[in-house]
Formats: sequence, structure tokens, C-alpha cells
Amino acid sequence: MTLIMFFMLFMISSIIIIIPSISSYLPSNDRENSSPFECGFDPKNNSRLPFSLQFFLIAVIFLIFDVEIALLLPIPLVLNNFNSLMTILLIMSFLMILLLGLYFEWLKGALNWMF
Repeated sequence: MTLIMFFMLFMISSIIIIIPSISSYLPSNDRENSSPFECGFDPKNNSRLPFSLQFFLIAVIFLIFDVEIALLLPIPLVLNNFNSLMTILLIMSFLMILLLGLYFEWLKGALNWMF
């Protein structure tokens, strides 16, 4: 009985996989299908805009500091449970590394927005 169920399951899954691939017909890509459509006219300008590296840098810095802030949120709970000198030193070293990274980015000029 198990062998018959396995065989039926195999046949049904094979049919589900094979039927769509047989029934779908994709025409070959020609120049008209692969070109961008702009009201029947050829596009005059390049569709890609120049990418601002400064915006990307600010976005990456924001993501880094956002993750670090998320790591700082449970500090009050940790201080309630583990009120030891080692925990306080660990938190202070994490904050110092965070502030040194911010100072380094500020000195390198990554936080200055240039037009």
C-alpha cells in the first residue's frame, strides 16, 4: 500500500512539473522584444541615472549605526541582571569603539554632504 501511494505521489508531482513546461511556449528574443518600450519610439536618453557614491556611503554608515543602536537597546536589562564591573567595562568598551568609529568617519569627511 505504501509503495502504491509513493508511486501515485511521484506521478502526480511529475505531471505537475512537466505539464507547464510543455504547454508554455516562449518566443525567441528579438530586437523588438528586448528593447525598452517608450510609446513606440526609440528611447532618446540612457535609462540609467548616475549613482551618487556619497549617498551610498551615508546609507551604509546609517545601517552600521542602526545595527549598533539595536545592540545597545538591551543594555538596561543587562545592567539589572548582571551588575558587575566586567559587564560595565564591556559596555563602555563597546560605546568607545562606536564613538571612535563615528569620529573616524567624521575626520575622513564621510559625513559631509557634497553637492
